[in-house]
Amino acid sequence: MFATFGRTLELIKLSWGVLQRDRKLIAFPLLSGLAFLAFAGLMTGIVSGIGLLDRMESEAGLALSDVVVLAITYFGLAFVIIYFNAALAGAAMVRLAGGQSTMGEGFQMANRRLPQIAGWALISATVGLILQVMRSNSRDNFLSQLVLSMIGGVWAYMTFFVVPVLVAENIGPIGAIQRSGSLFKRTWGEQMVANFGFGIVGLVAVLAAAVPAFLIGKVSMVAGIGVGVVTVGVAVATVATLETIFKAALYGYVADGRVAEGFTEETLAAAYGN
Repeated sequence: MFATFGRTLELIKLSWGVLQRDRKLIAFPLLSGLAFLAFAGLMTGIVSGIGLLDRMESEAGLALSDVVVLAITYFGLAFVIIYFNAALAGAAMVRLAGGQSTMGEGFQMANRRLPQIAGWALISATVGLILQVMRSNSRDNFLSQLVLSMIGGVWAYMTFFVVPVLVAENIGPIGAIQRSGSLFKRTWGEQMVANFGFGIVGLVAVLAAAVPAFLIGKVSMVAGIGVGVVTVGVAVATVATLETIFKAALYGYVADGRVAEGFTEETLAAAYGN
């Protein structure tokens, strides 16, 4: 366990080195965050306006029309995240292969796989919606909540490599899920520890980014909030970029033995016990 965590930290450091050599990669999650907030704000207004938020907290359950609105919301949010992740993964793969990636090239790679991305977004949103509705309808049942959380966790791990697979391989979303699942069976330990590692890194980064906002907020609340939005946003985007670089590098190695530029075969091989 501790050896695996140590290897994960080493891979995070190597991912940081790649980001330092191609800092424009961070622009993808920043743009994703802006698009996500814009769509989320729009749908929050709609959901609040029709009283759906209140019904989600009530014991009456959700009507069919409520489910339709939630489905649109989940699909839109999932599509935004997956599209920009695919563009970032594409640009990262070019960089990791030794090329000079551009943002335009990343978006072109995502655009070429747009139907597959939309299909995966639909599947991801559907699963997320089903789990949300089931949680909403069983909020007082601890066992049900626990089981649903476990199902959600397994789904997240089984689909860990879906985005890089969609970008790199000529298969659809169903095939990408199956492919990701087969890779997961070979790498489940590293994935779990990696998620934990990135969770710790993300928490530390956000806390560190919030410090200047907190200090400035003591003088001016408005200025503090503004600084916090920028610093925390950049911290979150940085961690998201590192995770995608990490995922792309590990996908390339476990899929066909490619050693990404900026990484070492020794580190990648040790991560998977090869």
